[in-house]
Amino acid sequence: MDKTIKEKIDKSRFEWVGANVNESESITRPTTSYWKDAMHRLSKNKAAMISLCIIILILLLAIVVPAVSPYTISEQHYAHTSEGIGFKDPDDGHLHIFGTDKLGRDIFTRVWSGARISLVISFTAVFVNVIIGIIYGGISGYLGGAVDNIMMRLIEIINGIPYLIIVILLMMVLEPGVKTMIIAYAAVGWTSMARLVRGQVMSLKQQDYVVAAKVMGAKPGRIIFKHLIPNTLSVVIVNITLAIPSAIFTESFLSYIGLGVQIPIASWGTLANDGSKVFQMYPSQLVIPAICISLTMLSFNLLGDGLRDSLDPKLRR
Repeated sequence: MDKTIKEKIDKSRFEWVGANVNESESITRPTTSYWKDAMHRLSKNKAAMISLCIIILILLLAIVVPAVSPYTISEQHYAHTSEGIGFKDPDDGHLHIFGTDKLGRDIFTRVWSGARISLVISFTAVFVNVIIGIIYGGISGYLGGAVDNIMMRLIEIINGIPYLIIVILLMMVLEPGVKTMIIAYAAVGWTSMARLVRGQVMSLKQQDYVVAAKVMGAKPGRIIFKHLIPNTLSVVIVNITLAIPSAIFTESFLSYIGLGVQIPIASWGTLANDGSKVFQMYPSQLVIPAICISLTMLSFNLLGDGLRDSLDPKLRR
């Protein structure tokens, strides 16, 4: 077995060239902001980007299709009822992409008109919940003490009232429709956002920049809205993307059981209700709105997961 031969290297074979001042002071990684870095990492998440594209496509179809369609949501053609997918009307030559329902109405137009109603209700309700939850949770978390205890007990009381009871009571007082659903969902849906913001504010209010603002004489309102709430936006944005699918499902469910959007207005819930009555003979009339609801909810959930990963500083590489 050969022995390893170790040769002593003479120092004269090496030459000291000194430090490279230019390279030692150069920035090897380009400077970037928190949000820019987060969006860069989000763009590398394929599932989140595909979901974002699907959401944008659904929003565009909900805006454009009802405006350019040759049919309205209530236009009936009794000569061509319950036609299949891809039916071409021999009278006017127009194509019914999703077919027609039992009254001869164009399902494609009704689906995207229903998408407009469902998304408007969901976005509006979630927006109201976010505004109320941020203000309520920010004040509760910053003040703390007895004020925080009272405000949290009020949230527990609201959470103890079932959502369906509130909807039924509002239906007895107000006229059933889009406005009533938004009011009902906004009346109880803000509590989870308030708790989330409260927890974030309680962890942030001990930070040095908040203490410095107090020492400099900043008022509590300025500290809450200028320093604390902006630093909770990343968590709030993620919560919004996860709350929207919940609102979509709630609207669809209430419309399905007859407590939401009323005829002749179409939503995904009312379309699913109509399709369930003829499911055995014409399954596409139920499958199409069900796929729209499921695909939209899945896309928002995947986008929310992607945002949560990209906005978490701990996952930054």
